[in-house]
Parts: sequence; structure tokens; C-alpha cells
Amino acid sequence: MPDRFIEREVWDSNRKALIINLDNSIFGSFAEIGGGQEVARCFFQSGGASGTVARTISAYDMAFSNYLYGKSPSGRYVSEERLMQILDREYQSLVKLLHKERGSKTRFFAFANTVATINYRKDNEAHGWLGLRFQLKPNSKPNEVVLHVRLLEDDSLGQQQTLGVLGVNLIYACYYNYQYPNSFLRSLHDDINEGKIEIDMISMKGPDLDYVDNRLLAVQMVKNGMTPVILFDRHGKVQQPADMLYRKNILVLRGSFRPITYVGFDMLKTGFSLFREEVGYDKDKKDATVICEITLNNLMREDQFDERDFLDRIDILSGMGQDVMISSFREFYRLAEWFHRFRINKIRMLMGAPTFRNVISTKYYSHLDGGIMEAFGKLFTKKLKLYIYPGLREKNGPVLTSDNIRVEKEIELLYRHIRENKFILDVREYKKDVLPWSSHIVLEKIQKNEEGWEDMVPKYVSAFIKTKKLFDYQGPGN
Repeated sequence: MPDRFIEREVWDSNRKALIINLDNSIFGSFAEIGGGQEVARCFFQSGGASGTVARTISAYDMAFSNYLYGKSPSGRYVSEERLMQILDREYQSLVKLLHKERGSKTRFFAFANTVATINYRKDNEAHGWLGLRFQLKPNSKPNEVVLHVRLLEDDSLGQQQTLGVLGVNLIYACYYNYQYPNSFLRSLHDDINEGKIEIDMISMKGPDLDYVDNRLLAVQMVKNGMTPVILFDRHGKVQQPADMLYRKNILVLRGSFRPITYVGFDMLKTGFSLFREEVGYDKDKKDATVICEITLNNLMREDQFDERDFLDRIDILSGMGQDVMISSFREFYRLAEWFHRFRINKIRMLMGAPTFRNVISTKYYSHLDGGIMEAFGKLFTKKLKLYIYPGLREKNGPVLTSDNIRVEKEIELLYRHIRENKFILDVREYKKDVLPWSSHIVLEKIQKNEEGWEDMVPKYVSAFIKTKKLFDYQGPGN
């Protein structure tokens, strides 16, 4: 990102709203559904709102909402599709009514949100969609920024107030930070204390934003601690996790995928075969999702964030038709906790035996009061099992599985318990001849310009690497 080292001044929401109000070229409408009129209120309270606010509206009743914006195709009113319906109608109405009168000197905008704050029983998911459609120059085509937020406070009034600040931050960023994507992201948290929100999806597009790569923007959100997870669909588009995972059976494979080799390919193939046999799969209902997960630690080189390397891996996996997850989780039990907060049917984590050996090592849980017992309690639930793909202790050595893996004496009974209760299942149908072809061996061959690495990866992958010159590939004769 071009602005990674840019310093910026941080202002509170009242100051930002006042700056916008005093800019006579910015004028638009506010449509807020479900969380009160908190964003519009910030502009009224800061003074001079008549220079910014064309109208505000809050259609709580479903009949009124449908009358104004049409019925929601899915029946869900706190959704991206509903947000887009509102933005479409508000922006079109605004420009149609006011363009002739003030279009030559005005940058029009339409702000909208549709939000579910926490209820009095405190048993619902508090979240919402916010968006802004806006012109940066009069008489120009509009740009658009959309984001999804989880509201984490345990109080409805606090959530509403935070929502108001976030909305002001979004509008201000669109007009004053749009050319600096990283600063744009960081500014969304201005005047909001840590732990109040989690932004887990953002999309920026338009004639003035065509330089923005939403994939890099998304991974920066994980890097900046704005969310622990970002999901990409098989087309490389950022998706909101709850929408992508709702009522699905999930198979997730963690790896570096730098690059994906025949081992990773075989893991996906044989792991899904076991998944289909053990969990079931209805192709017509599309009730299963296979995800390749990369921890943020695997996106770092010498403590520096390597953006190009990230894109290389996403491009390859997306080209194979794979959904991709980027997370900040080191430990698998934390990844499991994250999955459990969604309405997911069943979760299966696929990993190689060498990785599983670390998962059952007590030294990795010394930071927990309950040690490995606490970690296993979070990891192994009714919904979750581990699939173990075999590995090699050494080249030409015996195959490592959950049957012969070395277990520390103090957890032998615990290990026997989780095996006997089938929380762990071995992948039996695998290609033994590809086991030595790990990603780090292939990567080393590519970087040293050695022959033979092409035989260790699928043809699509080798062709992609050569064409795009990925992973420091030089080609023959160099």
C-alpha cells in the first residue's frame, strides 16, 4: 500500500462532522435502519448541518421499509443486499431531485446503514452494514464503500453511540482519506475504544478508487487487528464470514501454500473424500465449504508484511476454485473458537501429521491456566473433529499417522480418550509418493533455479508460477 508510513492527525467525530458541515460542496442524505439515527445526529450536534444534510430517514416498520426500498429478495433486512437497495434508491432520488439546481457545484452522497443492536435479552448477534455512495467531483460518477461491523459492547445505547462515530469516520475517510487506503482503514477506529467493534469486511470501488486492491485492504485489516479473520470466495472477492458460513459443513486446511504442491492437492482431495463419507455432502444444496486457511504469520518475511507474496498465493488458490481464509490465529483451538460463534453445522480441520504433533505438545499451552486440557476443551467439541493426513518423519522413513505418533506420557490417557471417541480420524486413502514434496522444498528449488520442481506441483500451478514469475522464479538460463 502506498501510504504505509504516512503520519496523520487524529480528530474526534464532532470535529470531523463539523469539517464536513463547513464544506459547502458536500451534500447528501442519511438512511439509518435499526440502530437509530446516530450518524445523522452527530452532524446535527456538531453545528452547520444544513450545509450537509438533505434529508434523514429511519424506516423501522417493515411495511414502510418495503414501500421505500422494495422487498428484500432474501427476506433479510440486516444484509448487504438490503444496504445496496437503500443506497440505490437514496442516491438516485437525491441526484434526480437536486442535480439541475446544484449539480455543478455539489458532490452528492448517500449514506445508509442497516443494523441489529443487542436486544434486551442479550442473546442476538449485534452487527450491521454501513455504506456510502459519493462523488469526489461534481457531475462525476459515484464511488462506493461498504463495510460490515460486529458491535461488541454489551449495551444497546453504547452500540448506538459507537455506530454514530463509525458512520462519521466512514464519511470523513471517503472524502479526505480516500487516496490513502491504509490511513483510510486506521481512521475508521478514530474516537472508538479498543474492543467496541470488529470490522470483518470492506469493499471500495469506483472511478476514483480503481487503484484499490480490496484483497490487500482486507488482509491489512487482519494485520491492523481490526478483525482476526478475513474470508475470500473462490473468485477472490472479500465476503462477510456469517454469510459465507451460515448453516454449512466446513472443511478447513491450514497451510503456507507457498506454493501449493501435490501434497496439498492430495490433502484437499482425500480430505474431502473422507469429509463426504463421514459428514455427507449435497451438491444441489451447496451445504459444504472447503477453505484454505493461511495464518498471518505465514504472510510475513523477516517481520515485514509481503503484499506481493500474499497476492501470489491468493491468485493460485482462487484459480483452483478455492475459498481462502486469512487469520491471525496461531493456535488451532483459537481458530475453533472463532468458528463456533457462527451457526455452522459441522467443522472438520484437516492437517498433516507433523502439524498435529505440535497440536498435542504440552509446551504450546503453557500460557493457559488449564494447559492442554483447556485447549482441548475448546478445540474438541460436538461439532469439530480433526482429519490427520500422514507425513514422513524423514525421507524414505515410516509414514507418520495418529496411530504411531509419539505422545507425552502425561497426556497418554487424554490422547486415548479423544481417539477412542473419534475426535481424530486418519486420512487413509493418500498418495505415498507425494509425501516428500512439501512447499518449502519446492520453494527452495524455485528460488535456486533448480530443475524438477515442476513435477512436484499441479501443472496449473507451475504454469501460473512461470507466467507470473512468482516466488522469485527466474526461468531457464538465469
